[in-house]
Amino acid sequence: MSIAQDFGMEPGLVPLPGSAVPIPNDQRPLHRIAETRRRQGLSLRSAARRLGTSMDQVRREENPNFDMPLSELYEWQQVLEVPVTELLVDSDSPLSSTVLTRARLLRVMKTVRSIQETTKCVSIERLAAMLEQQLVELMPELKEVTAWPSVGQRRSHQEVGRTAERVMPDTFFTDSMG
Repeated sequence: MSIAQDFGMEPGLVPLPGSAVPIPNDQRPLHRIAETRRRQGLSLRSAARRLGTSMDQVRREENPNFDMPLSELYEWQQVLEVPVTELLVDSDSPLSSTVLTRARLLRVMKTVRSIQETTKCVSIERLAAMLEQQLVELMPELKEVTAWPSVGQRRSHQEVGRTAERVMPDTFFTDSMG
């Protein structure tokens, strides 16, 4: 039996690069992008915006069986601000202690950045700056980390949300029980 037949494809057909290839149930997933994105608190919409692609494409790429080129994996790594090894599924065992420590330091730095963005208190600003300096000493690549994504976007008084654009049918406001 050929590899193509193993994957339920016609013999002689080769999957296109970046296409999802079905993986037999006895094989493990290729990546954990969706899990990492959710853990980072990043919405599908924000991920699509940062990647410069559609939400449908993000959903396809988040499929753990989606076979993507390394260049796309590195784009995800930049968007999620995690070590690329955290996106890969290398074994059934938990993350190594080194990777786990790096992920924890990254989360602490994101929290420090969020504090720096939101505080108006001088003493808290100084404390956050001291924490930032200590974290960068431990892991220099943390210098480029941004704050946790903020929830939603603020609108001016002239802007309306998408729900304001929707038309509600008159029957919505009438009592259908009486």
